[in-house]
Amino acid sequence: LKKIVYTSKIINSHRDLVALVFYGTEQSKNPRNSFKHVYVYHDLDEPGAKRVQDVDALRGGKGAQLAAKTMGSGETSLGDALWCCANLYSDIKLRLSQKRLMIFTCRDEPHGGDSVKDRQARTKASDLKETGVTIDLMHLMKPGGFNVASFFRDIVSPPEDESELGLQLEPCVKLEDLQKRVRAKEQRKRAMARLNLCLGEGINVAVGIYATAVTARKQAPVRLYRETNEPVRSKTRTFHTQTGSLLLPSEIKKAQVYSKKQIVMEKDEVDAIKKFDDPGMFLIGFKPMEKLKRHHHIRPAVFLYPEEDEVKGSACLFSALLTKCSERNVFALCRCIARRNYPPRFVALVPQKEEVDEGKVQITPPGFNVIYLPFADDIRTLDPPQCPVASQIQVDKMKEIVSKLRFKYRSDAFENPVIQQHYRNLEALALDMMAPEDMEDLIMPKVDQIDGRLGPLVEEFKDLVYPFNYNPDSKPAAKRKTGQSGAEKKPKVEMPEEELRAHMQNGTLGKLTVAVLKEACKQFGVRTTGTKKQELIDALTERLGS
Repeated sequence: LKKIVYTSKIINSHRDLVALVFYGTEQSKNPRNSFKHVYVYHDLDEPGAKRVQDVDALRGGKGAQLAAKTMGSGETSLGDALWCCANLYSDIKLRLSQKRLMIFTCRDEPHGGDSVKDRQARTKASDLKETGVTIDLMHLMKPGGFNVASFFRDIVSPPEDESELGLQLEPCVKLEDLQKRVRAKEQRKRAMARLNLCLGEGINVAVGIYATAVTARKQAPVRLYRETNEPVRSKTRTFHTQTGSLLLPSEIKKAQVYSKKQIVMEKDEVDAIKKFDDPGMFLIGFKPMEKLKRHHHIRPAVFLYPEEDEVKGSACLFSALLTKCSERNVFALCRCIARRNYPPRFVALVPQKEEVDEGKVQITPPGFNVIYLPFADDIRTLDPPQCPVASQIQVDKMKEIVSKLRFKYRSDAFENPVIQQHYRNLEALALDMMAPEDMEDLIMPKVDQIDGRLGPLVEEFKDLVYPFNYNPDSKPAAKRKTGQSGAEKKPKVEMPEEELRAHMQNGTLGKLTVAVLKEACKQFGVRTTGTKKQELIDALTERLGS
C-alpha cells in the first residue's frame, strides 16, 4: 500500500512530503534517538525512486524477514510515535499548507489497557491537532472485531464537514477498500472558484465550484539545461520593432480598428469592456427535470458545494434547497460568472443525493451538478445523410442485442492504456527494472463474454440485414471485362409467390440478388424502368401488397 501511495504522489503531486514511521519495534531509529521502539523508515521528504525500492523490498516473505531483521518487534507506545511525528513536522522549515497523519493498525487497544500510555497518546494527539495536523485512522480487520470507541475515538480528528469520510466504524477487509480510504483522505479538495449564490434580495449562500472528474493527461515535459541538467526558466520580453528598445508593461497599448481608424485603449479600459458583472451566481427560477435535455450538455459539468467558513448558515440553507429540489424533481436555473472578466453563462443546478458503498465510503457527495446550458448559437441544424430505413423486425432484433450488452458504467473501472503504459515505462526506467510491468488493456472488448451473452442473436441479425453468404472480410469480385462470353451466366431462377411474400413480410427481400428480383418482376408482370435493387424491391412490394 505504501508503494502505491509513493507512486501516486510522484505522479500527481511530487512536491508533497511523505514519511514512513513504524512503532512497536525492537530497534529504534529517529532524530536524536529520543524515543524507544520508534523506527523512522523514511524521513519527511519528497518521494523518489529509492524510496519506492525500499518499500518494495518489504513485500512478501523475504520482506517480512528483512523487516524482522531490521526493526524487529518490541513494546508499543503510540504517544512516543506521535511525538516523533510532531518533531518531523517541526524540523521542516517550509510552510506546509496541509498536514495529515494516517495510523495503520489492527489493534484497537495498542497498549493492552495501560492507562498511563493511553493518557500520553491522547495528550500528544490533542497537541498535534491543535497545530493543524489531521489524524486519520486506517484500521484493518482483526479476529473479534475492531472497537474504535475504546481508544481511538479520542485520537483521530473529527470530520471537517459532511463530505469528509470522518471516522470509519467498519474496518477494512480488502486491500481495495483500504486504498479507497487512503485515496479519499490524501487528495485535498481544491475549489475552482468560491462564489455567492444569490437566492433573492439580501439572501446569499457561499458556495464552492469543484471538478469531481478531470481528464488524465501526461505531464508536460520539463526543459533542462544541457550542461547542468537543471530546469530552464523562460522569460518573455517585448521590444520596439523600430528602435529595438525594451518596452515596459505600461508602454504597451491595445488597439482596435473601427471605420479605418485605429482606436488605442488602455488596459483598464479593455478590462472594463470585458467585465459584465462581479463573479457570482444569480437564481433565475426553477424548471422541471423534463425540460433538461441530453443535448443541453455541451461541456463537462462541475459540482457545487456550500462553504460554511465563508458565510455562516450557508450549509443549512444549501441543504434545504437541495432537499426541496430533490423532492419536487426540479432544477434551479441560474446565471453564473465564475471569475472576473468571464462572460456570463446560464447553468442548471441539478440536485444530487449522497451515496455510500458497503465500506461506508462516500461514492457521490450531496450537492448540485452544474450543467452549462447552450446559447442559441451553440445549437446548429444538420442535414442528416439519406440512408435506407430499417424495418421494424430489424429494429426489434437490434434492441435485443443492445439489451444483452448493457452494463453499469463506472469511469474508475477503465484506465487509459496509453497513460498507464507511459508511467510504467517511466517507473521501469527510474527503478532500473528489466522490463515494465504487464498492463491489461481494459478498454478492449471481451469477445468471449460478448459471444456468450448474445448467443444466436448475431447470426439472426445478419440474416435479417445482410445478403445470403455475406462476408465483410471478403474482397469484392473483380469486374468482368467487356467482350467476355456470356456462357458463364447463371441460369434464371424462378421463385414461388408464397416464398416472395414471406420475404416481404420478414423484410428480407434485400437478401435476394438483383437477378432474382428482375426475374420475379417478369414472373408477376411488374413493369419497372429502374435497375437498382431498391427500386426492384419497391416495385415488388407494391405489386405483392395490392
